[in-house]
Amino acid sequence: MKTIPISLAVIGAGPAGMAAALAAAKEGIERIVLIDRMEEPGGILQQCIHNGFGLRYFKEELTGPEYAQRFIEQARVTSSISLKTQTMVVGLTQKRLVTTIHPDEGIVKYQADAVVLAMGCRERSRGAINIPGTRPAGIYTAGTVQRLMNIEGLRPGCKAVILGSGDIGLIMARRLTLEGIKVPAVLELMPYSNGLKRNIVQCLDDFDIPLLLRHTVIEVQGERRVSGVIAAPVDDTHKPILNQSFHIDCDTLLLSVGLIPENELSIMAGVEIDQQTGGPILDSYYQTTVPGIFACGNVAHVHDLVDDVSEESRVAGEAAAKFLLTLYSSTGRNESE
Repeated sequence: MKTIPISLAVIGAGPAGMAAALAAAKEGIERIVLIDRMEEPGGILQQCIHNGFGLRYFKEELTGPEYAQRFIEQARVTSSISLKTQTMVVGLTQKRLVTTIHPDEGIVKYQADAVVLAMGCRERSRGAINIPGTRPAGIYTAGTVQRLMNIEGLRPGCKAVILGSGDIGLIMARRLTLEGIKVPAVLELMPYSNGLKRNIVQCLDDFDIPLLLRHTVIEVQGERRVSGVIAAPVDDTHKPILNQSFHIDCDTLLLSVGLIPENELSIMAGVEIDQQTGGPILDSYYQTTVPGIFACGNVAHVHDLVDDVSEESRVAGEAAAKFLLTLYSSTGRNESE
């Protein structure tokens, strides 16, 4: 097992990680390792084939893959960035020792002088919101269906109910409809949608898809496959009004019920977590409570726009570079040591 000394480890090669790595490289940091578990960099953007990205950051409208490609091209021609894909980070210590596993290289450890956490977030599942009923096939998170359709080319069902009106749920309502899959309703527990106004208009209103506010799913029906759901309105305390419940026929249930910052590695390294955001406690330079470990993007807190992720991560990358340059100056070291 080998341990490789490096200046900066960036964990996650989505929009946050790539922006941070590029920013650090521009500040003069040379030994940067950008790590991602997927086969290709770009993160979740690779399955977001709809447009609407880049209006702030690039001043033009792009699809998710187009937005990611802008950063991928820059990263691949930046000699100070070593991109390691298909590489899973399985360990991170307070001393910034990063342990990885690669299918060909095996276990490789990187002793980094600084680390940027950019692991993104994950979706809440059925288990997280405790929907009663049977456990048939046909229950997915919205992001899983997005990948199945846009990357794998698979059709998840014929009629889909969507629970939750977050942006990904709204976007998938349109995507399903365009593929000929009926969407009888989008249900939202709150008295307002959690998605952007433009997505409500473009993804629901333009396709006459009903948005039922203050409603939720109280039971999943079906044995081998979902055959329907029982929905009900909720009162001011979010409790279902059972005597007003009704059946919706469907063979698929999509859950768009929130995102959780992916902070298992942060906790492993002793980083303190903010109970409000679910992400690390950060200072104004995106440094965590562990010196030399920074965090940015959706691992810090869930963002609505990827443009904001990129801008925040640029600042985090610059801050990590400043930390390193100060470290080397104060210790008389240089990056080759």
